[in-house]
Amino acid sequence: MKLSVRETVIFGMLGAVMYASKIIMEALPNIHLLGVFTIAFTIVYRKKALYPIYTYVFINGIYSGFATWWIPYLYLWTVLWGVTMLLPKKMPKKIKPIVFMVINALHGFLYGALYAPAQAILFGLSFDGMVAWIIAGLPFDFIHGVSNFFCGMLILPIASLLLKLERVSNRR
Repeated sequence: MKLSVRETVIFGMLGAVMYASKIIMEALPNIHLLGVFTIAFTIVYRKKALYPIYTYVFINGIYSGFATWWIPYLYLWTVLWGVTMLLPKKMPKKIKPIVFMVINALHGFLYGALYAPAQAILFGLSFDGMVAWIIAGLPFDFIHGVSNFFCGMLILPIASLLLKLERVSNRR
């Protein structure tokens, strides 16, 4: 997956946009566009979407600190990327929006469960302790999942815009 200079710049900017969107929306707990961007970038750039996703992850670590909370970020967004990669490229137009919204919502609902194994390993939690940690976070995961569902309405417009910009750029 060799990158051109153009791709390097674009992926760096897209990762920075992800981070900026997170900072802008921090006043709203568990409401953000990170899943939206992850899915939209995956639709457009496929395997190369990992570049802006991990640019975001590393920017987040640089500004917020590479602490134990950050370690699950190394795989959390990859799970969403992987699920999106497994979806068929040729989906009927009528179901595309709802499929992407549901996938985005599921990632939000399961966020605590996905995060928990790393927490259990890092902090020596037993299986019961990990389950208790997941249960304690369910109200936050509920907000996360519902907001991801509605924010998911932006996935296809963002992906369409990126595809259009890619076509225009490739004509030059």
